[in-house]
Amino acid sequence: MTDKPPVLDFATDFDHTDPEWVNDPYTIWEDLRQRCPVAHTDRFGGAWFPATHAGVTAIAKDTEHFTSRAVIIAEGRPTEEDLPAPIGVAPPITSDPPFHQIARRLILPAFAPGVVNALEPQIRALCASLLDDIITETVVNGSLDYARLIPPSVIRQMLGFPEEDTEKFIEMVHIITEAVDLPLDERIELFAPVEEYFTTKIEEHQENPRDDLTTFLLNAEINGEKLALEHVFGTMVLILVAGIDTTWGAIGASLWHLAQHPDDLARLVNEPDLMPVAIEEFLRFYAPVTMARLVNADMEYLGCPMKEYDWILLGFPAANRDPIVFKDADKFIIDRAENRHVAFGLGIHRCIGSNLARLELRVAIEEFIKRYPKFELANKDDVTWAQGQIRGPRNLPLRILS
Repeated sequence: MTDKPPVLDFATDFDHTDPEWVNDPYTIWEDLRQRCPVAHTDRFGGAWFPATHAGVTAIAKDTEHFTSRAVIIAEGRPTEEDLPAPIGVAPPITSDPPFHQIARRLILPAFAPGVVNALEPQIRALCASLLDDIITETVVNGSLDYARLIPPSVIRQMLGFPEEDTEKFIEMVHIITEAVDLPLDERIELFAPVEEYFTTKIEEHQENPRDDLTTFLLNAEINGEKLALEHVFGTMVLILVAGIDTTWGAIGASLWHLAQHPDDLARLVNEPDLMPVAIEEFLRFYAPVTMARLVNADMEYLGCPMKEYDWILLGFPAANRDPIVFKDADKFIIDRAENRHVAFGLGIHRCIGSNLARLELRVAIEEFIKRYPKFELANKDDVTWAQGQIRGPRNLPLRILS
């Protein structure tokens, strides 16, 4: 983290990498909803943060006034050269209509329910193996030794990448989603090995095609022509990063909750049929993903004087705790019956991997509580959280109880 002045008022100077936001954003969001539903900051070149469900929904569904050509807020204001159209740097999430629909439709089959559900035995065996490998008397690190390692294994097999590169993938995630407060030149330098890695993997798959998603992308066509290599590259990066960091955060946050709420833990252990409903509440209450947009042109929107290429930080997690939309929004209700949360986003960019994320989250929790039906935080002060737009515990020491 860089040395930056602390935030004194999140309504007029917010910073999603500020330690107060990183450690507990929920108190901040509740305050903003009540007194400043659209916050502003001059940091990052200028940005806005809608804290209400209505504000988030309005912007997420408005592709005329807001572009998705950049979705990760970083230091500095992007220029036109930074925003290649129509593909974007990580299609389809960085593609605007009409190209977005083409790019999205292309990879939909890889994340269809049937394809995803077939992965359950593999994911369950992986979770059991990770728990077997944890050597400890009484303490398990639910993030570092468990949640962190599940998504990379699933995604790397989809892309056809080697198992020994798991740590590289996790470092890539850190560079892309967490190191956002570094100067632009430093981020470019850090990204160079990422670019080299994916370029090498594309070349290897061109020389030796195989049955995986990378080869599929290399063989895919749009209007009779194969995808541009930058399209293949960008989609591979998207699948790796989005498929790892978000699910890692969701699994970790769910275990963090259960470690502090023994009644909820006991219900899941004793009422396994409750798990699908509980998963939706974990996703609502601890939604890991906050996406970004850019303002297309100077305008007034939601009563705010927005400028071209101002950042918009789309607070899906904040929207999920808006009391206007959710009854007892600030309470985790494990058997919440009605739960139309927006953890996977809204509009045309709703998460394409939601089926896979739900499956990994469910299986990871099922296997953990089957092995450890009683556990608690070993030391709450040792828990640390990721900074940036993907929220989840990075260090999560759990004491196993008999």
